Amino acid sequence: MTRFGGGALGRVIRSGVGRRRVQTVVIAVATMMAVASAVVAGSLIVAANAPFDHAFAKQQGAHLTAQFDPAKVTAAQLEATREQTGVTASAGPYPSTTIQPEDSAGLRMPKLTLVGRSGPKADVDDLDLRSGRWATKTGEIVLSESFAGPAFKLGSTLKTSDAEGSSTLTVVGLALSVSKTADAWATPAQTRALASADNPLTSQMLYRFDSAGTDKQITDGRKTLAAAVPSGALLGSQSYLDTKRAADQGAAPTIPFLIAFGVLGIVMSVIIVGSVTSGAVGSSLRRIGILKAIGFTPREVVRAYVAQALIPAAVGIALGVVLGNLLAVPLLDDTEQAYGTASLTVAWWVDVVVPLAALVVVGVAALVPALRAGRLPTVEAIAVGRAPRTGRGQWAHRVAGRLPLPRAVTYGLASPFAHPVRTVAMLLAVAFGTVAATFAVGLTSSLTAVGEAQDPEDRAAVTVFAGGPGPQPVEVKPEAPAEGNSEAPPADPARIRAAVEAQEGTASYYATTQEDATVAGVTGSVSLSLYEGDSRPGSYEMITGHWIDGAGQVVVASGFLERTGTQLGDSVRVTLQGDTRTLRIVGEAFDTEDDGMQLHAGMADFPKAEPRTFLVEVEPGVSPAEYAEKLAEVVRPLGGDAMANSPSEQDNFVLILQSMAALLTLMLVSVAGLGVLNSVVIDTRERVHDLGVCKALGMSPRQTVGLVLASVAGIGVLGGLIGVPAGFALHGIVLPVMGHAAGTDLPPSVLDVYVPWQLVLLGLAGIAIAMLGALLPAGWAAKARTAVALRTE
Repeated sequence: MTRFGGGALGRVIRSGVGRRRVQTVVIAVATMMAVASAVVAGSLIVAANAPFDHAFAKQQGAHLTAQFDPAKVTAAQLEATREQTGVTASAGPYPSTTIQPEDSAGLRMPKLTLVGRSGPKADVDDLDLRSGRWATKTGEIVLSESFAGPAFKLGSTLKTSDAEGSSTLTVVGLALSVSKTADAWATPAQTRALASADNPLTSQMLYRFDSAGTDKQITDGRKTLAAAVPSGALLGSQSYLDTKRAADQGAAPTIPFLIAFGVLGIVMSVIIVGSVTSGAVGSSLRRIGILKAIGFTPREVVRAYVAQALIPAAVGIALGVVLGNLLAVPLLDDTEQAYGTASLTVAWWVDVVVPLAALVVVGVAALVPALRAGRLPTVEAIAVGRAPRTGRGQWAHRVAGRLPLPRAVTYGLASPFAHPVRTVAMLLAVAFGTVAATFAVGLTSSLTAVGEAQDPEDRAAVTVFAGGPGPQPVEVKPEAPAEGNSEAPPADPARIRAAVEAQEGTASYYATTQEDATVAGVTGSVSLSLYEGDSRPGSYEMITGHWIDGAGQVVVASGFLERTGTQLGDSVRVTLQGDTRTLRIVGEAFDTEDDGMQLHAGMADFPKAEPRTFLVEVEPGVSPAEYAEKLAEVVRPLGGDAMANSPSEQDNFVLILQSMAALLTLMLVSVAGLGVLNSVVIDTRERVHDLGVCKALGMSPRQTVGLVLASVAGIGVLGGLIGVPAGFALHGIVLPVMGHAAGTDLPPSVLDVYVPWQLVLLGLAGIAIAMLGALLPAGWAAKARTAVALRTE
């Protein structure tokens, strides 16, 4: 005999792979699905592990984005700052200004930071041009990819303002800056032309330092740069650490989710591959005895059966790597947008480690039953053949026979007890498939609830602005007041309120504003949202306590409670515009804005504050768009504006998690079904002679199908009874961990998402997995001819 793979041993291996086609296919497909899911999960775990750091290094991101006054510092002086101590690279100066354009539908966008660059490539902030091309002439603009969507795509046009004769810009490209140095880019000449007295021109410089891991190091670098230019030339700056913290906080919640699915996939793969391989050996005892009788050594028998498992597994692993990469690409594309990172790809080591680990798992799973085959005495193997031990499961047949059910059904119900090890493996496969389905349903419902709980102010039909500073996606912290950069004075809130009340179709409204305030014991400023009127329609989901309903109350987020060591019922001293009030904490809100440090209180507690936004509900039958258009004509001369709110859409992050949950669940359920399929095929083939006897005694094909399906029905019921509570418990464990990773607790509306009828249906999922897995072998058994079955041993 040759050592491995050639001669007689090679023929035995090839014969075994070709003869047991179902087991061969199941091993290949099960390993393919397991490897594919592992590649997807592994790739997304890598992507979620510090995605900002990887993208920042790839793009040579800017540690510090600085804005300078071109009237006080020359371009030559700015270029000379790259020689300062600690500066390792720089880019610029680039002309920069602010614009607030209108889209093609006439809707005003937020204020955008526009930077003039001649191309995307640079020593610092090497932009990733995701689609289209770079702006090369007047009238062209490149937008940040965060704006990508139906409203903003290649070829879309923007008006630079709502003034008569304003310029029109065509979107020619979409780019990504991991440092978030700008919202849009144009040629330097175009940027200079769009500057105005209200939005003056500044000079942007981008820097990288040799030490930039802490806020202090960034602050020291900024001080060095400020000292290198004339006094007052540095207008403002932005540290990459703020962007990094936001990106890392967004990535953290995915880790527990992926680990949960990864563990489910690994455990199920081990169960299925081990069950399939063990079944292959168990169903070939007589063949093993014959091989030994004709001269094969125990070691050769072991090698033969390990190889018969490894060959289809290797094919499945290769296909799984390919499939996993194909499935990971669109998910990684979505992950790029959610995390705001540069191009993500499947890590090379994932494509190496996962296949090697899968081969080890298959090898170990095959080695254990193969060693049993090698130790089996020749005479015993030939005598036992494929039949179970005498008398095994007879008690189950006696008990089932007393049930008021057709004999074919009771025979099937008792069948699993003849092979307890195989039955346990099948039960675990069905249970884990049900766990995955239950967990995925709960996770999807919870993520939907999270999406609905975000931005509660967007629930209003119409938003009316009373003027004042608007939101700016790219925040540059001011170092000193910039000349000529004053904001337009806000409109008179009383006149805006009167216009809202007088507008036909107004059902109700409340007013709000957002200010920077200080809290005793908290370093720096915090964001304070103030409300006037009945603000319950715009209230946040409450974790504990209640929304503000009177004076002297404040609602905070989980992050505030954790950082300040306070709890519900405690008092905090809040100062706004020199006015200090002591407010009592009455509620903990599901609010992740500003790292959970945003406060919510009544406007009556701070008389100096004035509303800047009115959230309006319209009467039934009134079109919000038409209402906003008519109201805008009234409030624009007053310095305000009005716009209809479009229905809130789930953000990319929520959609990514839902897509991953659906994909991984489908894979796990498919693998569970394959495990059932293999076990039923082995069991049916072992009992083919018994089935032939039953058919000879008058069993019809329909009764044969019922017998085979009944043999897995009990397993499906028990798997559902085990899997649903386990999936429910897994959801209750993973969701709070995801919330804590995002820096917040979760409200009951996010945690308590299961309803009784869903749990009942999920319990039936175990039966469905078992029945679908047994359907093909049941059809094969029904079609088998009686004479052929009686001749088969």
